Amino acid sequence: MAMGTKLNDFIPFISEKTAKLILTLFRIVAISGLGYWLWSSVQKQTHIFLKWALVLIFAGALGNIIDSVFYGVIFSDSHDTVASLFPEKGYAPLFYGHVVDMLQFPLVEWDWPNWMPWIGGEHFLFFQYIFNIADTSISTGVGILIFFNKTIFTKNND
Repeated sequence: MAMGTKLNDFIPFISEKTAKLILTLFRIVAISGLGYWLWSSVQKQTHIFLKWALVLIFAGALGNIIDSVFYGVIFSDSHDTVASLFPEKGYAPLFYGHVVDMLQFPLVEWDWPNWMPWIGGEHFLFFQYIFNIADTSISTGVGILIFFNKTIFTKNND
């Protein structure tokens, strides 16, 4: 979920494991519907922007599902180390893996001078956020749907 938010942060009476399972199962159901929409769009010869948007969303969602379902079983824990492939025991059971295709590009880093009001002495890291490739693909597809909404969903599209 966005910025590390978990389902059990919003629904406190369910456990973290149950929340993870619900999210993974929801992803599987959602990608099934998305796959049907994509297949139907190709069959109906819909606008190319719609096909591109759906392919990007489908690919990102599939990547997240593969991570969630299988990676916990086929990789060891990678916290402060490099994960090993096919260990005797993975870091999580089937359906409980973590999304792992993360990137970070910290461009500039410094400590603010102590004499500056409010922020003096604090550490600053420009572009500190970590993002993943699958979510970038999903966001790009949704952006195409929003930006080209009138072009994609008109009755007379070619």
